[in-house]
Amino acid sequence: MKAFLLAAGTGERLRPLTDTIPKCLVPIQSVPLLSIWLELCQLHGVDEVLVNTHAHCDVVRSYLREHRAGMNVHITEEEVLLGSAGTLLANRNWVRSERDFWVFYGDVLTNMDLTRMLKFHRSRNHMATIGVYKVPNPKQCGIVTVDQEGVVREFTEKPANPSGNLAFAGVLLATPAIFSVMPHRIPADIGFDVLPNLVGRMAAYPICEYLFDIGSPTSYQHAQLTWPGVSVPTSA
Repeated sequence: MKAFLLAAGTGERLRPLTDTIPKCLVPIQSVPLLSIWLELCQLHGVDEVLVNTHAHCDVVRSYLREHRAGMNVHITEEEVLLGSAGTLLANRNWVRSERDFWVFYGDVLTNMDLTRMLKFHRSRNHMATIGVYKVPNPKQCGIVTVDQEGVVREFTEKPANPSGNLAFAGVLLATPAIFSVMPHRIPADIGFDVLPNLVGRMAAYPICEYLFDIGSPTSYQHAQLTWPGVSVPTSA
């Protein structure tokens, strides 16, 4: 199975840490975040990953030459940032023949059970499934409203007046049909430009395992103290 690992962010808020390394290589308890993602993918049957880069691309290439975890890893460099949806569009042929594929935001730290989310997704008949979790700062996130059947009925990216605190977790399972609702322009963003178009056609999967956005210095330091590591999957 294939996965996009979106790792082209410049990591402005994590400076000076990201002055010499990209955000995807910041260490979590001495292990680069990218390595954690590759380990999680390998545990759950993802054997091919596309990593997009922007800042410090050579550093990412150098690291992956020695740390591919036995996986097939492709690296794309974006001299001009395409946006999260733009990256998918630019590489749509890579997943054209897939039944479904993953999209991971590279600044998310998690040990979630991807196998269980995949089973949930395939038990439905939706264009996509997004991982969701409760957040303390809904104005800074993509907020969802979900019905009793687990279908997303509303999605608003960074709302001024949030309807709740259930947020998109930066983990997405999609079918190739998702490209039909993407704007054909650059840059394009998943949260602003794609997910609102999937209301009524995507499911929400509640994530109960560890999940943390390490994009700010405060959250990054918190992750150093609380990260339990990638556990062996427990799905039946």
